Amino acid sequence: MIRKIIHIDEEKCNGCGLCANACHEGAIDIVNGKAKLVRENYCDGLGDCLPSCPTGAITFEEREAPEYDDAAVKRTQEESRKAAANMTIEEISKIEDENERRKLMTAKLKAAGEGGGCPGSRAMQFKREESKGDAPDSAALDSAATESAAPGTFRSSKPVSRLAQWPCQIKLVPTQAPFFDGAKLLIAADCSAYAYANMHEEFMRGKTTIIGCPKLDDIDYSEKLTEIIAKNDIKEVTIVRMEVPCCGGLEMAAKKALQASGKFIPWQVVTISRDGRILD
Repeated sequence: MIRKIIHIDEEKCNGCGLCANACHEGAIDIVNGKAKLVRENYCDGLGDCLPSCPTGAITFEEREAPEYDDAAVKRTQEESRKAAANMTIEEISKIEDENERRKLMTAKLKAAGEGGGCPGSRAMQFKREESKGDAPDSAALDSAATESAAPGTFRSSKPVSRLAQWPCQIKLVPTQAPFFDGAKLLIAADCSAYAYANMHEEFMRGKTTIIGCPKLDDIDYSEKLTEIIAKNDIKEVTIVRMEVPCCGGLEMAAKKALQASGKFIPWQVVTISRDGRILD
């Protein structure tokens, strides 16, 4: 059958093994110092391995490939789980076969609630609870009192982070995750949170936030954003960009993704000036 599946460029691969750790299905092994897709029927085509690759060696392609075998994947995972349960981490670390050692270690860590893959890109969701110490909404702030405050002074209310999940970088975030279900999606330029002082309360609060800079990443975000919007129940999209021309790439990628997703989702664009004002 013709389906989407990953492709690994061996010339770019440095053999670090992060993609094999991130592949929950066990489709990737390290062979002669290079990552290889050794079990095509174990690859679900969702690309959890992509954000883990530090060299950009992994991409998607559509080609003839065996159908994804969910039953076989679950059998293998269960076998690894049972084997790892009877071993200590020290015993697993002494196994000579690198790929067997990796599978057992991933199963051991997953059973302990730590999951596999690179810790920096491991998906997690944060439960934000309102409390009396939370910073007030911007609408509740006394602007006159704020403006009259002496320079260098701070409000007594303690600011609270409104980041609802990790990771938040577009390059690292998975295309499907529980925090996208029913989400109000904020696609923000990474400079915007530094330029606009009340970013957390006015824009991030109650939203799933993903950030990026098309100039620094030098990639077209539209393909990944299309997958995120198409594969998840996104309720609305807010795009926060800076006034600088390079930020137009982020806005255009988001608009292209909304159109390509085939969904009708409410969206808006907010532009922040370099000195921290909302322009539109």
